[in-house]
Amino acid sequence: MFLLKLKMYALLAMMFSIVYAIITMVSYSMGLQSFVFYGVLAFFMMFIQYMLGPKIVGWIMRVRYVRESEYPQLFEMVREMAQKAKIPMPRIGISQLGIPNAFAFGRWLSDGRICVTQEILNLLDQDELRAVLGHEIAHIKNRDVLTITLLSVIPLILYRVAFHMLFFGGGRNRRDGQNTALIGLAALLFYFITNLIVLYGSRIREYFADRGSIVLGNHPRHLASALYKLVYGNARVNKNQLREIEGVKAFFVNDPSRAGRELKELSQIDIDHSGTIDTEELKTLRASQLKLNTADKLFEIFSTHPNMLKRIKNLSTYIKD
Repeated sequence: MFLLKLKMYALLAMMFSIVYAIITMVSYSMGLQSFVFYGVLAFFMMFIQYMLGPKIVGWIMRVRYVRESEYPQLFEMVREMAQKAKIPMPRIGISQLGIPNAFAFGRWLSDGRICVTQEILNLLDQDELRAVLGHEIAHIKNRDVLTITLLSVIPLILYRVAFHMLFFGGGRNRRDGQNTALIGLAALLFYFITNLIVLYGSRIREYFADRGSIVLGNHPRHLASALYKLVYGNARVNKNQLREIEGVKAFFVNDPSRAGRELKELSQIDIDHSGTIDTEELKTLRASQLKLNTADKLFEIFSTHPNMLKRIKNLSTYIKD
């Protein structure tokens, strides 16, 4: 846990360092007033996105908010863990997407929403479902939507600066134009780097949410088995359905588009081929050395979710001997 916090603080420090460097460069080249304009514009756009986000996500995910009388067990599990996490009871919705998964979103703690698909209710047993819901409760408690939204402001500013510098930043003479172009290219490079940092931050938040589910009383094997089953279920989803959720897959417990590749890795953990991951299998994984190929490492860098094998191995560290 300490290492995860250290990584998050280092990430924030890196983002602030990049912002400072960009402010210095742009202020020198085009004046602080112009940079402030792009900063204000970026924050305004992110604020609108943040406020309208729940409506947009609910629409894209085809969410129908339900009553307790319709799904009493689901409400009972969410209420139990919300009380343990000391957060207000989230709204509960059923997504009409034909894919087994769950997600959480909302502007602030009192606006938390937890949604599941009918497919995940059919796929997981109660302990596994409770572990997944604990993961989503942790996202709400940790205010992850706000964290990632704020981090995303920086790449947005850099993109606007790069666009202006490269296409509208010509100076009075050739030298000014060259300097402006160089700063535009630098802003574009930093835009790419900060995007990677935001993705890295998103992956760290997934580890935090996994731990949060364990803190709420769920056994690591139940969350590991749930993730394994979700990978299996997502691997069977057709490509048209995957395209439908491409823009919002960061909200899910796992990345559905990587399921086919991950299934091959996770099947090696399921030593007894039971379709679940038990405590002994987790202990075996904990004692083993992970060997990821170059493609897996590169793929993770550009993903919102950690490599699933690494993620389940991290869960194994929470098992008490």
